[in-house]
Amino acid sequence: MNCIRKSWTLDPVAQNKIEEMSNNQPSFYVTTPIFYVNDAPHIGHAYTEVAADVLARWHRARGEDSFLLTGTDEHGEKVLRTAEANNVSAQGWTDKLVHDAWLPLLETIDIDNQDFIRTTEARHEQNVQKFMQKLYDTGFIYQGSFKGAYCVGCEEYKNKGDLVDGTGEYEGQEVCAIHSKPVEQLEENNYFFKLSQFQQPLLDFFEQNPNFIQPESARNEVVSFVSRGLDDLSISRSKEKFDWGIDIPWDDSHITYVWFDALLNYITAIGYGSDEAKFEKYWPATTQIVGKDILRFHAVIWPAMLMAAELSPPKQIFGHGWLLVGGEKMSKSKLTGIAPNQITDIFGSDAFRYYFMKAIAFGSDGSFSWEDLAARYQSELANGFGNLASRTIAMVNKYFEGEIPSPKDYSDADKNVIAVAQKAVCDSDAAMQQVAINEAIAAIWTLVDELNNYITVQEPWALAKDEANRDRLATVLFVACEGLRGLSVLLSPITPKATAKLWAALTEGKLGELADQILQDAGEWGQLDKGIKVSELEVLFPRIETEK
Repeated sequence: MNCIRKSWTLDPVAQNKIEEMSNNQPSFYVTTPIFYVNDAPHIGHAYTEVAADVLARWHRARGEDSFLLTGTDEHGEKVLRTAEANNVSAQGWTDKLVHDAWLPLLETIDIDNQDFIRTTEARHEQNVQKFMQKLYDTGFIYQGSFKGAYCVGCEEYKNKGDLVDGTGEYEGQEVCAIHSKPVEQLEENNYFFKLSQFQQPLLDFFEQNPNFIQPESARNEVVSFVSRGLDDLSISRSKEKFDWGIDIPWDDSHITYVWFDALLNYITAIGYGSDEAKFEKYWPATTQIVGKDILRFHAVIWPAMLMAAELSPPKQIFGHGWLLVGGEKMSKSKLTGIAPNQITDIFGSDAFRYYFMKAIAFGSDGSFSWEDLAARYQSELANGFGNLASRTIAMVNKYFEGEIPSPKDYSDADKNVIAVAQKAVCDSDAAMQQVAINEAIAAIWTLVDELNNYITVQEPWALAKDEANRDRLATVLFVACEGLRGLSVLLSPITPKATAKLWAALTEGKLGELADQILQDAGEWGQLDKGIKVSELEVLFPRIETEK
């Protein structure tokens, strides 16, 4: 089917991207930032993971070779201090947190990642050293002295504009605007990366690749920042200060600065320095998702590093907004962190995924509340989608002994459902190409709403009372089942567990596995053959009583 949306104006670059994906079936490589292991994950981390996973699953459903990378950033002074405070080694601390908290998170929120990289792995450390040696040999790294304000929480030297006046116990001191804790004044003899040489190359690259930084507000911020000039970047710390990191290959008295180490995970995980074929297959990354607080590292330092190494920058850096609780960014240090399982234990992983992808415009800040989650769960998932599926299959079982009937002549109402389904496929796909995940779900939901309205108006329970309406009843239930088939495919990247149950109940295995369905074909009508026997469908989204 032709999925060029008539009511959506795509810029030429986005349209070419859609056509390229459709015609050439390229790889789709998406990454999350690797997360710092000084504490357990909260829903802000899970939000990023789910977004990347939805994109990866969506592109896989389009027939693309889709690869999702996530992982953990395990070096740095903050990790070392936290480990020492807990009376364990840094390696012991990271091992425990990764295995007890970060890997279980992926299961909790149903993440289908193709790799999980730890920066303490040999495959990463060895190839970080290869990358750094190349930059040193080509003159992009030199030794010098530095004095400045350092935030251990950010693992970053701060400019004056990054600091604010402290309050409470820190009144009278300058504190990090992000962590609200005092910075430390450091003076060190370090190695530096010649970031200043890349001001104009970066500005030229931004101009030539307008979609490289998204959303537009993030792009404007980065362009403005780079336009003011760039300073060379300190990329090492003396082992006299601390030694938890990767040795500088030509000087083992220094370790690699955490960000210069961490950013390289995106290429070491796919074979840089060790597997050229794999690296060529997936790099440059299609989309790298980051929180807006680490946007500059990824949109300025990262492409400059790659340019220095004569490698292509990623195709896109997408900076999403913050999750807010009580008006503040989600934070363990501020006691606003909520563990993902606090939500999934009550509502399930599908509801978690749906809520955070639908309720918040991806790229903007969004507020979380238990009340909004509970309301959307009941109205949109339980009553909207879940009840639609349950009553449709129940009526097929009741009126046709569980066998999907054959349709007769289509009325205008039937044809309208088909048109809505086909438009939902096109519109949701176009939105996903723009990383507008909430808009994609909204486009899919037009079919949920249309089917609910269709059943209300057609009243199959009334048609069933008169044998003369048998053909019409068959058509109505066939149309409803076909709509559910399409929804199973479209919603599978967002709510994989519920759609797997619906697909199994609806298709009797005769259409193959849900994972093998091609998303662009979801709106092709008439795939459910006469004679397919539906099975009983358990409640997809059970009623929940919560006092939250």
